[in-house]
Order: sequence, then C-alpha cells, then structure tokens
Amino acid sequence: MGDEHVLAALLPVILLLALGLFAALASRAIGLSPIVGYLVLGLGLRFAGLDRVFASDTVAILAALGVVFLLFDIGLDFSFKHIRAHAADIFGFGPVQMLGGTIALGGVALLAGFALPTALLVGATLALSSTAVVARLIAERHQQNCPVGLTATAILIFQDVAAIFLLIVAGALGSDAPLLPAFGLALLKAAAAFGVALLLGRLVVRPLFATIARSRNEEVFTGIALLVALAAGWATGAIGLSLTLGAFLGGMIIAETPFRAVIQSEIKPFRGLFLSFFFIAVGLSIDLMVLLSVWPALIGVTVLLVVVKIATNAAASFSFRWSVPGSTQLSFLLAQGSEFAFVLLSLPPVRNLVGERASAVLIAAVALSLAATPTIAEAGRNLAGRMRMRKPVPADPELEPQGEIAPVFIAGMGTAGRTLADALDAFEIGYAAVERDERRLREAIADGYKVAFGNFADPRIWGPVALHGRRISVLTTPSFEVSRALSAAMLDLYPALTRIAIVHSAEQAEQYRSIGMLSVIDRSTPPGLDVAELVLRQLGIEPARVDRWLAQEVARALGPVPGRAEAA
Repeated sequence: MGDEHVLAALLPVILLLALGLFAALASRAIGLSPIVGYLVLGLGLRFAGLDRVFASDTVAILAALGVVFLLFDIGLDFSFKHIRAHAADIFGFGPVQMLGGTIALGGVALLAGFALPTALLVGATLALSSTAVVARLIAERHQQNCPVGLTATAILIFQDVAAIFLLIVAGALGSDAPLLPAFGLALLKAAAAFGVALLLGRLVVRPLFATIARSRNEEVFTGIALLVALAAGWATGAIGLSLTLGAFLGGMIIAETPFRAVIQSEIKPFRGLFLSFFFIAVGLSIDLMVLLSVWPALIGVTVLLVVVKIATNAAASFSFRWSVPGSTQLSFLLAQGSEFAFVLLSLPPVRNLVGERASAVLIAAVALSLAATPTIAEAGRNLAGRMRMRKPVPADPELEPQGEIAPVFIAGMGTAGRTLADALDAFEIGYAAVERDERRLREAIADGYKVAFGNFADPRIWGPVALHGRRISVLTTPSFEVSRALSAAMLDLYPALTRIAIVHSAEQAEQYRSIGMLSVIDRSTPPGLDVAELVLRQLGIEPARVDRWLAQEVARALGPVPGRAEAA
C-alpha cells in the first residue's frame, strides 16, 4: 500500500518534469523565455482537462518551494551591508512605486464599482510585481549589477515584505480581530526576525560553515543550503509571517559569510527546477471556461494593468530623477502582476469581497501579464536603447555598473595570490578571489583580502562569482588535467576571458599554451611578482609605473642590506 501511494504521488511529478523540459526547450527554440513555455503548458493541461491529474499536494508543495528558493537566492545577493548600500531604493523608491501603483490601480477598481476598501486592496495587490519572473530575466540578461537590475531587485524586496502585510490584512478581513493590532504585531515579528537572522549569521552559521570547510566534506554544502532555506522559511511561517520572508532572511544570513558563492552554486538547480513547477501551477490555476466567456474584458484588464503600471513606475522613476530611457526600461520591466496576487486573490475573504467572476478575471490577467513580461521587458529595453542612441549622454551613470564586477579573478590565495591582490590594490584595480583551503581562507580574510570559499574547478561556481563580467582569471595552483577538461566549456561560455596559469617549468607552460591559456613561470621573490606584472600589463597599466612598483616590492622583500646602516 505504501508503494502504491508513492507511485501515485510520483507520477504527476515525473510527467510535469518531462513536459516542462519539452516546454523549456521549445520556448528557447522560438526565442521566448522558458517562463512562457511553463505558463502555456499549464494552460494547455487545463484546456485538455488534465488539471485534476496534476492537482496533487506534491505538485503544490514543489510549486511553493519554487518561490521559497527564489527568495533564498535573492537573499544571497542582499547582505545587510548590501541593504544599507541600497537603502534609498528599498525604503525610498520601493514605497513610492508601491503607493503610486496602489492609488492608480485602486482608482481604476473604484471606477469599476468596487467599494473603497476593496478597491484599495485590489490596487495594492495588483501594484506588486513578480519577483520570480523579473529576477530570472535580470539573471538571464546579466543585469544584476547594473542600475536597472539593482533598483528593480530592491523594489521587489520591498514589495515582498509589503505582500506579507497584505496577506495579514486579507486574512484579518475574515475574522473579528482588529486590523491595526494585527498589523503592528506582524511588524514587530518581522523586525525581530531580521534581528535574529543577523545574530544567527554571526554566531551560528559562519562557524558551522567554517567547520564544514575544514572537514573538506563539500557535498554537505548541498544539505546545509537546503536546511537553511527550508528551516528559515518554516520559522517565519510558524510565527505567522511568510515562508518567503524566512527564505530571504536565510539567504541574507549566508550572504554575510565567505560561503555565499558555493551555496548559491548548490541551490541554483533546485531553484530552477521548483520554479518550473510554480509557473506550470499558475497556468493550471486559470479557469478557461470562465475566461472564454469574458475574454474581451480579460484582454482589456490585462492591457490596462500593464499600461497603468508602466505609467506609475515611470512616474516613480522620474521622481527619483531617472532619465527618460532609464525610467522606460525600469517601468516596462516591472509592468506585470505578482505571484503573490494568486495567493491573495484566492483567499476566501478576498474572493467574497471581490466576487468569484472578478477574482478569476484578475488572476488570469496577472497570469497573462506574467506570460507577456519577457516580450514587454524586451520592448522597453529596445525603446530605451533607441532613445539613448538618438541622444547619447557621455558617461551615463545609468549605464555604469553600480555593484562593481572586478576585472580580475584569482583562484587560490596562497603567497602568489596575495601578491597579485596586493598589486591590484596598489593600482586601485578590483579583484575577487576564491580559496578552497579553510585555513588559507581564514587567514586571508583576517589579513583583509577579499576572498570567498569555493573550488574554481567546479563549473557551478562560475555563475555565482560573476565570471561573465571578468577580464582575466588567474590560477595560482593549477592542475593541467582539470584545466584541459574544463577548457572547452570555459572558452564557449567566456570567450573574452583571458586565462592565466602560474607554472614552474617551460614544459608546463607549453602544455597550458596548447589549450589556449597564458602561462607564467614564476621565479620571483616574493612569489607572484611575475604574474602580477603580466596581469598589470594586460590591463593596460603604464610599464614605467609597473616597473616602479615591482622594484619597491623586491626591495621590501629583500629588506635592508646588512651593514648599510653602519656605513651611513
């Protein structure tokens, strides 16, 4: 009997995995985002009458986990330091954008005949944008460190927190509990959750990861990543907040440690897999019979939703002195509804207020806006590009990366790696580094070097360390067998990346040249000066400045000549 239950639960999951893979490949083949393929797949299954086959608790849990892991992944990029750096966007731009959308969309709902409280609730719900869709688009376009990507992500973080309080308001509509005390209690709980997350990151999580790194049992990182994401989500859910808030805080806990990159590489496959279930579930949730009977109204509501959100987003951007092209790109990117709308509009108290028919239309309009988001966002990006081409602005700050992607990446922070880092610091050139040995990692961090835990030989870490934005990578302790095995993939993914290896003989140098890598026979004192010279020259630093720095380092390494002080 137990096996039969397992088989019955696994069948819809297996079918959705196979169909989702086909949908993703088909979408890519015709130039669309896989998100569109997943939504269309869900709609198709509903149209074919197969929605009940996939309406299992297992599929619903996997779909919910998609948003949980997405928020966890976003949290990994938003340490408390990052939040302080982007506080103006999170706590300034975010509220202004949300307020503008709520007033405008609430006004439209009011004109449509809803009562004022209901209209405001509908307006606030529709003012939310989709973290799941937008974050994926930003990642696909490598916009995580450009102003549009950073500001959009900051706004979405504020909206995710705002959505938690909307859920509280919506839940209170169906009870006799006073709304204001419930709202205040939730605010206190959220503040306490942030405080606890900060303490756990400092006192528990960092020492735990350091212990795991010392054991060299790297496969445990997968289990730890899942544990932190799920446990943090469960903890906030257990105190009446959102699972997604806990997942976001769990990511923030790890973002405060040197282990962010390796955890991000471990969690990425789970995020992508579970998100596919979420988007398919969205498509499955749409009642086609109701929609077909009111399709003109549905199309009108969808278009109105997108147009109003573009207008209010642009107004918020202008109020923060964004240019017309930048405001255009950002407003189009955030023009869709949110996955939270499906939750809010499905709550019985909200459905009673809004009405079954209106709820179905709004849910479908949000789903259609999600499906159209890649196309709408691309249209906004192209429009902004044409505007900038017609009226170019020298050194346009909106086109400059704000979250700096340093040009040099160092794999291994032994003596040679540290010397190279010192050289880059001396010329005010940014770098990032990974080190897989926990002792060297700990010592390098203690000495002030910017280094994270990770194994550069694992291709999964290349994305989290933003290798796409680097100009040069340096292997300080390379293995030719590993480099040869990974060379084809690295050339395919990062054709513009200059790869350098530190070697100890001419024979080794020739081996690395045969796979398209530069090599340096490092015989310098201290070790690393030879590779530092090559890197600095590759970056265009004037030879005379490089020579002066090298002479200073050699003199410092050799120390004072014995007897010189006495002779003086």
